Amino acid sequence: MINLFNAHIESLSLHRVGNKSRNEALFLSEETYTLSDEVIPLIKEYFFKPFREKEENYYQFAHEVDLDYNEMYRLASELFANPTNAHEISKEITKHLFEQSNHPHIKNGDVFVAYINHVTIDNTPVDVIGVFKSEIQADFLQLSENGKNLEMTLQQGINLYRLDKGALIFNHKKEEGYKILTVDSNRYDARYWLEHFLNVDVFQDENFITKKYLKFCQDFAKDVVLPAEDKKEEVMFMNRSVNYFAKNDNFEETNFLNEVLDNPDLIPEFKNYKVDKGEKYSIEDVTSFPIANAAVSDARKKIKNVINLDTNIQIKLDFINPESAEKFVEKGWDEEKQMYYYLVYFNKEQKS
Repeated sequence: MINLFNAHIESLSLHRVGNKSRNEALFLSEETYTLSDEVIPLIKEYFFKPFREKEENYYQFAHEVDLDYNEMYRLASELFANPTNAHEISKEITKHLFEQSNHPHIKNGDVFVAYINHVTIDNTPVDVIGVFKSEIQADFLQLSENGKNLEMTLQQGINLYRLDKGALIFNHKKEEGYKILTVDSNRYDARYWLEHFLNVDVFQDENFITKKYLKFCQDFAKDVVLPAEDKKEEVMFMNRSVNYFAKNDNFEETNFLNEVLDNPDLIPEFKNYKVDKGEKYSIEDVTSFPIANAAVSDARKKIKNVINLDTNIQIKLDFINPESAEKFVEKGWDEEKQMYYYLVYFNKEQKS
């Protein structure tokens, strides 16, 4: 988890990159930009808001031979080691971005390189390098007095409510390639930003593995448990799975299967499904790992606990108290009506 509440922009450099394939120019400022008190809260919101609003899916710098050959990893390491040289290194970062801007679809834009401190990640105080790019100019009207009248002038500028591209590089987990968050509002050129400029892979920490394993379980429930059992068992399997993750600090696959699968015949089905699908979720060789509580909370919000019936009736099962559904909900078949039914036991209706 990251905390940007007290983030302070120590230095900010402004540059501009054109499209290299169209022979557009590269403009590098000679000096850092001094932020005024009026601009600071606006620019911080512009930089940080997209990262607060999106799920924390981390990346790390990568290279097929060695991390030191990753240009952004090298520049980030140099900047973290020598923050007083932030502006000169920001020029190198912008030059590197310009070198990747060689496809006709890539837009020119303004580049901000910030050195940021007073940030925490995983409860650890760290410095951060922020690289942000504004590509799409917004129209706005400037009104000015002309004698006894007001006149309108159409101008263009940066839309402070939309960050086109951005990356936060945290001085954390350097040996793995740093932890990185990135946003890209213009998905038409995703390879340019993620692969060519940053050259990153997904950061496979406990948060990543927890999310992937729960998503794998969700698909197993839909593809295997539902056809073999029924909708109630699909929901209850995911209920028990999430509760296992919520009450344990560490995942152990054998214990997990014995606890969450009521039908022992489904255990080999689970293992076969993992052999077939595990690589898709990056869990093919995973049998134990530390559980990330934040990832479990996120997964619980996304998992549906509702049985939708074709008679326009919904049955909502409680994820917090799964034993209620086990004890007090039964499924059956009515020969006379030739229809399935759910029988629900209760003592009294609760007041809403």
